[in-house]
Amino acid sequence: MKYDVREMLNDFVGGLEGLAGTNPEHVGAFMGLLGASYEPKAMDLKSKELISVAIGCYNRCEYCIVYHCYKSFEAGASKEEILEAAMISVAFGGGPSMAYTVTLLQACIDEFENDFK
Repeated sequence: MKYDVREMLNDFVGGLEGLAGTNPEHVGAFMGLLGASYEPKAMDLKSKELISVAIGCYNRCEYCIVYHCYKSFEAGASKEEILEAAMISVAFGGGPSMAYTVTLLQACIDEFENDFK
């Protein structure tokens, strides 16, 4: 199966924006939680995004994988750091996490890596 990860990224972001038009309180609360969670404090943003990649692979959340791979690159992560984070998910999630790492996450890396060079 081939993924159009850029389209998936745009669909997710656009979907949030669209839902904010009809459910602003709910989307605002969600975005507030994300903002607080990703605010650099004891951990920097790159580390938090790498954790998010691992959690996305572990949970097999396609949109999480796409979004947080992109955001990891944006935060300064390298391809190697992203893949190493994903390998932590494999340690806990086994074959399913590996399957998403070698397919969807790899497609994300291939698509987004050059956006940040």
